[in-house]
Parts: sequence; structure tokens; C-alpha cells
Amino acid sequence: MNSMNFNKIILLFLILIIFGCGQQAELGTKKNPIKMYFVPSIEADKIITSGKEVADIIQEKTGYYFHVAVPTSYAAVIEAMGTEETDIAWLATYAYILANQKFYAEVALTVVRKGFDKYRGQFIAHTESQINNLEDINGKTIAYTDAASTSGYTYPSAFLIEKGIEPGKYFFAGGHPQAVLAVYSGKAVVGCAFWTPVGEEDAHDARSTVIETYPDVMEKIKIIGLTEWIPNATVTFRKDFPAEMKEKIVDALLEFANEDEDHEVLKRLLEIDNFIRASDEDYDSVREAMKTIGEDVF
Repeated sequence: MNSMNFNKIILLFLILIIFGCGQQAELGTKKNPIKMYFVPSIEADKIITSGKEVADIIQEKTGYYFHVAVPTSYAAVIEAMGTEETDIAWLATYAYILANQKFYAEVALTVVRKGFDKYRGQFIAHTESQINNLEDINGKTIAYTDAASTSGYTYPSAFLIEKGIEPGKYFFAGGHPQAVLAVYSGKAVVGCAFWTPVGEEDAHDARSTVIETYPDVMEKIKIIGLTEWIPNATVTFRKDFPAEMKEKIVDALLEFANEDEDHEVLKRLLEIDNFIRASDEDYDSVREAMKTIGEDVF
């Protein structure tokens, strides 16, 4: 073999190596797992542990491998949907709307909690106050949870605007428990936070988040009004995620939620009873509320 032919073979061999190295492994394999992000709603370590258990069960059902992570903020999870840094995100309602608007992320499932796929925002006041209905909010100080909270800000503020009710001033308490405590301590006359319809004997609204520290919160804080219904949180896929893989994962989650043993795992890990299939139109009411309070919907 002459040196020219030998050099050609070496060059071809190098090209094949370079080309091969540049090819990413198939999505869903160990070398290229499906990236699944959760929002930092509670301590990151707890969410990662729960997320990994869920991912392991989905892997058993689909054969796909997953990488689970919890970025430092809701905004970081939303941004990841636009860069293919993540493939699937378990997004709160408001976060889904933003991810869809900005990056065309696609909702696949709505979570079901306590038997409901919807929840509401609540208006609360101290039982010792003279605030007994929504009209009494006029001119009073109100504590919202966070500007990115659907039940603790978007829906309540839109509701008041539609009713022609104007608080004297408002502030963001920083979360649902904080909004409750703002009313409990007298820092705010009225607070806004989440409410779910589970019955008086098993109250599960924002007040229950502080009941261990403040056992009299249910007696001290009353509900004076509720917003319209809000669609629950989502399981959302990035734009252009392979349709066949998406359907297989969705089927696995639905199966997961309806098998007795797995159902208990899901409930224990993420406080989710089940899922229902969802479409983007199911969240149009959230967009309407955002328009009412003047937030951009593009």
C-alpha cells in the first residue's frame, strides 16, 4: 500500500471518528436521558428524591431513562423549556402559561388532587375583624402571595377588578403561608391564597400550611370569598418533543396513577391522586385573568 492510499485511509478513519463523536445518543437512553424538571415548590432535596422515584417507575413502564433536576427558580424551569435543557417539566398553572407563551411548551396532563382537577383562590380575614364579605375589602390592606401565583394574586386581583373593589394598598407576602400569617399577625387586613374543595372535616387550604405552628389558625382566620375555578398544575413537554415518546410517557403516567400500589407512591411523593389529559385551551381562563389585571399575554 503506497503512502498516498494509507493517508487517505487514515483521513477517512479520522472523519468517521469525528462524525461518530458528534452524533448524540438516542433520546431516552442512558447516554442521553430524558430531562425532567420539577419546580422548587418545597425543599429541592425532597423533590429530587420524589422525582427520581417517579422517574424510575416511568422507566420500568417505558424503557426510557430519565435525568431529574430541580432548578433554583420557577423562571429557570420555564427558560429551560426553550433551550431543550429540559424535555418535561411539572409546572404550576401560571408557569405553564408563561412557558407556552414564550416557548410554545405543550401541556399533556393536568394533575388531580383530592379528586379535583381544579382549585380556587380564597380571600381570608381575621375572625375578630369587621371584614365579612368582599365589599369590605375596599380601602383595606391586602396581602397577595407572589406576583407569579395564580390563586394568590392573578385570579384574586382580577376578581376584585371585575367587581369594582379597590384595596387601599397591597403587598406580596412571599408565599401562601406568609399571606396567611400576614392576616394572622395583623400586618394585612385581607389575604389571598389557595383553596381546594375537600370538605370542612379535612380542610386543605393555605391555612393548613401553618397549622402545626399555629394550631388555632382555622379558628382565627376565616374565608370571606372565593375566586373562580383555576385549572390545576401540569405535566408539560417542550415544543417538538417526539410525539411517539410523549404518548408513551403520558400513557405510563396514567397507568401509574391507576394502579393501586403505584397510586399510593404517587400520592405519597407528590400529593397527586391522578392525571387527566389536557389541552392548551383548558388554560384560556388563566389568560383572561391575566389580561384583566394588565399582564402581557403574547
